[in-house]
Amino acid sequence: MTTVLRIDNLGVSFATDAGAVKAVNDVSLHVDRGEVLAIVGESGSGKSVTAKTILGLLPETATANGAVVLSSRDGSSESDVIGLSTRQLRDVRGTDVAMVFQEPSTALNPVYTVGWQIIEGLRAHTRMSRKDARARAIDILRRVGIPDPEARVDYYPHQFSGGQKQRVVIAMALVLEPGLIVADEPTTALDVTVQAEILDLLRRCRDEFNTGIVLITHNMGVVADLADRVAVMYQGDIVEQASVAELFSAPRADYTKQLLAAVPHVGQGTATAEDRLALRTDDWEARVPVVMARDLRIEFPGRFGKPSFTAVDGVSFDIRPGEVIGLVGESGSGKTTIGRAIGGLTKITGGSLTVLGTEMNGVRERTFGPLRSRIGFVFQDPASSFNPLLTIAECVAEPLVVHGRARDPRSARARVDELLEAVQLPRAYGDRYPHELSGGQRQRASLARALALEPELLIADEPTSALDVSVQARVLELFAELQREFGFAALFISHDLAVVDILADRIAVLHRGKLVEEGTGAEVLGSPSDPYTRRLLASLPVPDPVEQRQRREALRDLREAT
Repeated sequence: MTTVLRIDNLGVSFATDAGAVKAVNDVSLHVDRGEVLAIVGESGSGKSVTAKTILGLLPETATANGAVVLSSRDGSSESDVIGLSTRQLRDVRGTDVAMVFQEPSTALNPVYTVGWQIIEGLRAHTRMSRKDARARAIDILRRVGIPDPEARVDYYPHQFSGGQKQRVVIAMALVLEPGLIVADEPTTALDVTVQAEILDLLRRCRDEFNTGIVLITHNMGVVADLADRVAVMYQGDIVEQASVAELFSAPRADYTKQLLAAVPHVGQGTATAEDRLALRTDDWEARVPVVMARDLRIEFPGRFGKPSFTAVDGVSFDIRPGEVIGLVGESGSGKTTIGRAIGGLTKITGGSLTVLGTEMNGVRERTFGPLRSRIGFVFQDPASSFNPLLTIAECVAEPLVVHGRARDPRSARARVDELLEAVQLPRAYGDRYPHELSGGQRQRASLARALALEPELLIADEPTSALDVSVQARVLELFAELQREFGFAALFISHDLAVVDILADRIAVLHRGKLVEEGTGAEVLGSPSDPYTRRLLASLPVPDPVEQRQRREALRDLREAT
């Protein structure tokens, strides 16, 4: 096969006030046409820096050496990306190589429709008419699973859920059918069913168009499902390269073994849930719930004569003191909407929702404001939830200052340092700005900010979605330890069933705004009664290439049967 990408002895360092920081050290890789190379490793190991070097997207503070040789889409020429001018890079991007970024909220322009942003790439690289470009944009949105693409091509990014925004970003990368796709965590924001569809889409792209793919991911199940070869990075170095079958069956490097051992599995949380239940007092079930939802309904009004959209339809559940409820479901099923309603960020339109003894239906901000200090919130997208003009220490200290626990960020620094260390971040990271941290590091800082006020209720919206498996394992242990120590109740929103199984006392499954199943992890994940829950479980990739191939075939049969 023809090599579409060759990286020889790549080194990347960043200039800082404290001196040069080496991010990538003497990395050599290659990708053939029609091949998927997965690059895995901890957050901050150099995966994304390597990926951005392929497209010439490094900032001005970066210095790169070595060679990154990229073949043209038709295979007629090669070019070293490191030596290309800005104009030459513009010609290469989109046609020869395209990138799917990790955080769709920052990759999409909020003031333009998604259709305009897709059409912009087509018009910049082809002589396609605006009418044909619009038809192509609608087609690619349909291919990546956006419902009603004829209408939604004119939607703005904020009108899509997190998972749908990621699909739009993937559509932008695929629209010009490049020879190489660099996918940086392409399924991070996606639920397992949509993730399976996106992996199928990338697999078809590889098979039908002979496209090479560089896959940056921390999800070892995704690696087992899609990759042909795997490169493991640690602190800027390649510690192991092998075929996917060899890596999972007989890993050589100690770090690779640690990565695979940290992968969560469904069924792993049964014992811990039983241990937590044994610690409950006899009167625990009789205590007043922290959150009570009864026939909760949330509608978003339509615009320009369009009917309203029902995001949550008749949902009822309780969260008792010290209890962790896991909320799972597809992107757009209403998970985040419920979390935002509990946090007072979204108004409810019907039913009853009581939070810390306050009825949220018709509540005034004057009434709910004092309760905010008792609620912590970990948002799904840490990049957009931090103020880019503040340091991490100032961001973490913000709740303490706003609620009068500290005069200013400087006086709160001791508490901030404790919180950063609790979420596995060095104290020195407090002096960095959000853009200077990797995605996983920003998510850990976001968790530190949520815990700053020692809340009674924590709403965690995909708190581990941006974390690699080893850091995720530590954060989950930290979350469980803090929950036991402080006894806060938690609504844990996630699309990762294995993660929810480890942490949650009970699991609630949402589908199109309705609660279809609720129970313990053993009940919901061990013997699901609803067909939708069974499809969710079948869509969950496992870190075993042989078993995953069988699960993929079983999922295909299940889809055809329904």
